[in-house]
Amino acid sequence: MDSSITTLQQLFEKQKANALTVRQTTAKQRCAKLRKLQQAIHALESEIYAALKADLRKPEFESAVFEVHVVQGEIAFAIDNLSEWMTPQRVSSNMVNMLTRNRIGYEPKGNCLIIAPWNYPFQLLLSPLVSAIAAGNCCVLKPSELAPATSAVLAKLIKQTFAENEVALVEGDVAVATTLLSLPFDHIFFTGSTAIGKVVMQAAAQHLASVTLELGGKSPAVVTPHADLKKAADKIAWGKWANAGQTCIAPDYVFVHESQQNEFVSLLKASVDKLYFQNKQLNKEDYGKIISARHFSRLKNLWEDAISKGAKAELEGVFSESDGTISPAILTQVDRNSRIMQEEIFGPILPVLTYKNSSEAIAYIRSHDKPLALYVFSNRNSEIKSLLEKTSSGGVCVNDVLIHLSNPYLPFGGVGPSGTGGSHGFFGFKAFSHERGIMYQNRFFDIGKIVYPPYKRKGIIGKILKRLM
Repeated sequence: MDSSITTLQQLFEKQKANALTVRQTTAKQRCAKLRKLQQAIHALESEIYAALKADLRKPEFESAVFEVHVVQGEIAFAIDNLSEWMTPQRVSSNMVNMLTRNRIGYEPKGNCLIIAPWNYPFQLLLSPLVSAIAAGNCCVLKPSELAPATSAVLAKLIKQTFAENEVALVEGDVAVATTLLSLPFDHIFFTGSTAIGKVVMQAAAQHLASVTLELGGKSPAVVTPHADLKKAADKIAWGKWANAGQTCIAPDYVFVHESQQNEFVSLLKASVDKLYFQNKQLNKEDYGKIISARHFSRLKNLWEDAISKGAKAELEGVFSESDGTISPAILTQVDRNSRIMQEEIFGPILPVLTYKNSSEAIAYIRSHDKPLALYVFSNRNSEIKSLLEKTSSGGVCVNDVLIHLSNPYLPFGGVGPSGTGGSHGFFGFKAFSHERGIMYQNRFFDIGKIVYPPYKRKGIIGKILKRLM
């Protein structure tokens, strides 16, 4: 659709005028909309896979697992639970409010803006949309311009499925996103970098809009001396190099005990070879590409900076600029002041660091921004407990990577620089809802009148209230 300032303002006003109608929809009506979205995705599934392959060279199976099935799972979970979510929750009263009835109701926030990134361009636009629809909102969607094929399929999908005054998709570059952020939305859901997250939060503050920010950071994996090294290597290899490392919760670096470094690196290399190589050649049918020339250059510079500062290439990254491919790369002996240890890598390069004791690894993690995810590999509960108690992160996965994202019963989100707010399942429904406290006074006996004026002879009541409160 046209993305001029005037058109975007008109679109916003259309949705604002329709927000009250959408707000009053029942669980049955919202579920019908979700089923329509479910059917539209199924009808366009082959086009979705082709678009993701064009933008990121994603294998169809990976696109199905990480993109389409995640969204379809969110839809099915919302349909199964929406009636319960929308039912006001009963809560108790205190002595001062005895005989009242109290409820917590979930009302839609109203007009919402969802801005998605390019790394999982389908899932990260539609998963929050599922939550927004379930909560009864109107939405404007802004996909990433860096994934144009997927953006075009999403535009087609949304136009076929929703009226523009309820859900509309706007394509365009940074200027379009900036214009959208200037409009007085009630809630903004943004997934992307921490730097842009700050821009979004600042824009939201101009209208006192609430935000959900799913950002990123350097998510560490800690392999303890009592971990199963082979299982840890297999899981880290999969989680790190899926989507060519362009995953916000991919392990950004690994801590392994110094006595086990050589064995772990050897196992990690074997895992990479098994997963992504055939006859010593990178299998590009199962391995994605870097999204753009700019990101390719950024990753190459990170690699070269690390090598120039003394890092050792345990698995040499092959940089093929012609097709945007960077093969899996592993570094050891990394200078912790090098750029690769200061910036989120967001690509297929994995630094492996060593520690003498767990307190050293914990101190390093605590000295940096709180990450979106923490991965702990250990078969000893005391080691797991210590790492969980002494660190902070958006989420944690013990003896695996990434898969905590797939459980709709868990909140997904960051903390501090890695994000704010939660998503998925009921937590996504809550993100797009206002928790509204509702009190019903007793019609026959209003105890509240005991605090009305005149106060002259109410000293004893004041003493009683003081005790009760």
